[in-house]
Amino acid sequence: MESYLFPFDSLICMLLGISFTVGFTLLLVFIIVPAILGVSFGIRRLYMNSLIKLFEWATLRMERGAREKNQHLYKPYSNGIIAKEPASLEQEIQEMRRGGAEPEFDMSDIFNFCRRGVESIVDDEVTKRFTPEELESWNLLTRSNYNFQHISTRLTALWGVGVLIRYGFLLPLRVTLAFTGVGLLVVQSSIVGLFPNGRMKNYLSDKVHLMCYRICVRALTAIITYHDSENKPKNGGICVANHTSPIDVIILASDGCYAMVGQVHGGLMGVIQRAMVKACPHIWFERSEVKDRHLVAKRLSDHVADESKLPILIFPEGTCINNTSVMMFKKGSFEIGCTVYPVAIKYDPRFGDAFWNSSKFGMVNYLLHMMSSWAIVCSVWYLPPMSRMEGEDAVQFANRVKAAIARKGGLADLLWDGGLKRGKVKEVFKEEQQKLYSKVLVGSSEDRSRS
Repeated sequence: MESYLFPFDSLICMLLGISFTVGFTLLLVFIIVPAILGVSFGIRRLYMNSLIKLFEWATLRMERGAREKNQHLYKPYSNGIIAKEPASLEQEIQEMRRGGAEPEFDMSDIFNFCRRGVESIVDDEVTKRFTPEELESWNLLTRSNYNFQHISTRLTALWGVGVLIRYGFLLPLRVTLAFTGVGLLVVQSSIVGLFPNGRMKNYLSDKVHLMCYRICVRALTAIITYHDSENKPKNGGICVANHTSPIDVIILASDGCYAMVGQVHGGLMGVIQRAMVKACPHIWFERSEVKDRHLVAKRLSDHVADESKLPILIFPEGTCINNTSVMMFKKGSFEIGCTVYPVAIKYDPRFGDAFWNSSKFGMVNYLLHMMSSWAIVCSVWYLPPMSRMEGEDAVQFANRVKAAIARKGGLADLLWDGGLKRGKVKEVFKEEQQKLYSKVLVGSSEDRSRS
């Protein structure tokens, strides 16, 4: 009996060995080596174009099936409100009073504030920035169509095949690439850290970081288009960008090297941080130091004062937004007085939603969503460097940079603080509305006295 089993066991071992060798060779030739050399064979873009045609076909089938069954396609974020041109508070109150009485206060003013409050609840321009962006076509992911149901047998079969491809092939491959990229980053950064400070160490550090980040980009099947590379950030400056996801760092760092800023962590993240700082002067703060604005500003100023150090990468919003808008920039990074390099990042949600709702999903769950999506497709625009103008304070400078990023990325420019995702409205915003109403009353009184 054993004589029959032995050849069979040997055959199994030989097939496993051949499969491993072939798999590793393909991984090395098509992913790791191109990442080292910074080249691409165009396979991901071909894959992206094929997906676009597939999504268009699936959407047409879905609409046709819904019409045949007299069903309405569900759009999760449609609220039925007809958008109107924004009007000033004075115009709204005059409309409510219908040009009748001219007292300093009228009971009808109350209804105007009630109406604005109800409109804000139903169509809140802040809260909806922390929910996934609505899609115009279905991308064969149930997470993007909460009312997914059987429309046609062919469409359901296609969705099932997609599940098998994403979870049976793409997910294991991407996890393998992610561990490969992170592992190489830790090991090689630690080795580079043994070199004395100088040009050789900086050169090796740049090459190691670029290679590892490019492997991590391939772990997400990220297809990135970089525009206006002549404006890429330079040493001695600060790079600021809109923030959608933790992978924003990987997206930017795969095209250039940056000094990262962040809080010291424990666990695996702490191991990565300690290895990275050995090869490159990143700026990590202890938990007790983060709230010390003067200490943070000093360390940032000292870093940008040395033009031999890499540009600092900062996301001034301080939280992740769903890539439909840019919210208030914190003024800290604009008080330093150095050159600021704005960068606009715009994701294509058809292939996978890059937005991280940290109040709803943990990091592991979020990464699982990313790696089980079809792909991550985005465009990156490097804007011309900007400096603080004479007589301009840090807040005005931050708003000017924010507006430039919003225009380039096709995003809405909002003045609201992204911290409203977890906190309450600040008293300053309430007082601002009270001041506006006071001006309306004072203005009406002055007009009446003149007449």
